[in-house]
Amino acid sequence: MEAQLNSLIDAVRQAAADGSTLRLRGGGSKDFWGQSLSGEVLDTRAYQGIVSYEPSELVVTARCGTPLAELEAALAEKGQCLAFEPPHFGQGSAQGATVGGMVAAGLSGPARATAGAVRDYVLGARFINGLGEHLTFGGQVMKNVAGYDVSRLMAGSWGTLGLVTEVSLKVLPVALAEATLMCAGLPQKTALDLLHRWGGQPLPLNASAWVRDTSAQPVADYLFVRLRGAVAAVQSAVTRMTADAVAQGAQVTVMNNAEAAQDWRASGEQTLPFFDAPSTDACLWRLSLPQTAPVLDLPYATYIEWQGAQRWLWAPATAAVPLRELAQSVGGHATLFRASATHAELDKIAGVNTPLDAVQDRIQQQLQKQFDPKGVFATGRMHPI
Repeated sequence: MEAQLNSLIDAVRQAAADGSTLRLRGGGSKDFWGQSLSGEVLDTRAYQGIVSYEPSELVVTARCGTPLAELEAALAEKGQCLAFEPPHFGQGSAQGATVGGMVAAGLSGPARATAGAVRDYVLGARFINGLGEHLTFGGQVMKNVAGYDVSRLMAGSWGTLGLVTEVSLKVLPVALAEATLMCAGLPQKTALDLLHRWGGQPLPLNASAWVRDTSAQPVADYLFVRLRGAVAAVQSAVTRMTADAVAQGAQVTVMNNAEAAQDWRASGEQTLPFFDAPSTDACLWRLSLPQTAPVLDLPYATYIEWQGAQRWLWAPATAAVPLRELAQSVGGHATLFRASATHAELDKIAGVNTPLDAVQDRIQQQLQKQFDPKGVFATGRMHPI
C-alpha cells in the first residue's frame, strides 16, 4: 500500500505546486450533496484495507478507500458494529461508500441521538494536508487527550481540510436484545411529548421515527421506537412504553425484528417511501434542531428522527429563507440536503448550508488556511466561495 499512499501524497503536492484544485472522492455515493463539485477528482479507493482490528479492545483501524460494507462485515463476524449506523447511499453498487467518505461526510443513522455521531467514535486519524504532509493525530485508545482534537475535526469536513488516509474507530458489541414498537394514531405533538418523557427515564431507547402516512385512508400517524440493550431491560421497557402509548390513544404493535431491521436500514439509507420526491422541483431539506423543539408550523410533510432533533421535509428551494428563519428561531438550522431533479444547480444558489455569521466565517477561513494554505482542496462544497 506504500505506493498507493505515495501516489496520493504526490498528487496533493503537485496540485499545491500548480495552483490547481482537487476534489477528494471515494465511492462517490454522496456526490449529490454539496454546494458544488469542482476540481480534479482524486480517487482514494486504491488505498484500502483494514490495518488492525482488536475486538477485545473495541478498536479498528482502516484505510480511507476501504469499502464501508467490508469493514462492517468484519465487525459483524465478531459480534460488533459501528453504533452510529453510517449511511451507504448506494450499497451494493460499484460505487459503494468508503471509510474515508464516511468520516469526511460525518453522517449518522437512526441511532445518532443516543449512540452518538461519527466524530464521537474517531480515536485517531492520519491525513494529508494541503502541503502534501502526511500527519498523524490521536491514537488507538480512549484516553488520548494530548493536544488538539484534530482527528475529530475531520469528521464532517467533506474533504475541505485534508485527505483522511487512515482512521481508528471505537466499535461496540451488538446489543443482546432489540425490539421495535409501532405506535399507530399518535399525532406529532403527542409523539414528541412521549419521546421527551421516555428520554428522561432509564429506558433503552435507541432510535425513533415519526411519520404521517398520507397514502392511507384515512390518513394515519405512526411513531416507531427501537429499544436495544440487555434482555430484561428491553422486555421491561416494551411493557412500560406500550402502556404509556396506549394511554395516549395509540394502537401498539411489537414488530418482527427482521422486518423492523429492514425498515430502520431503509430509514438511514433514505429508501423509505417518504424519501421519494413528490415532484421534480422538490428539494429534500434537513432541519437540525434541539430535541425539545416544538411542532413547527410547516405546510410540508415531515419525517422526524432522533427524538425530534432531525426533521426531513420536501420543499422548493425558494423556501430557503423562511425555513432557515423558522429553524433558527428554535435554536437550529436548515440544510438543503438533496437538490431537485430538474434544477439542481439553480436550487443551490440558496446555499446548501445556512450561511455562516461573521465569527463562524472567520474561524472557518482560518482553519482552511492552516490546513490548506495553497487552496488545494475544493472548499466550495460547504459554502459558496
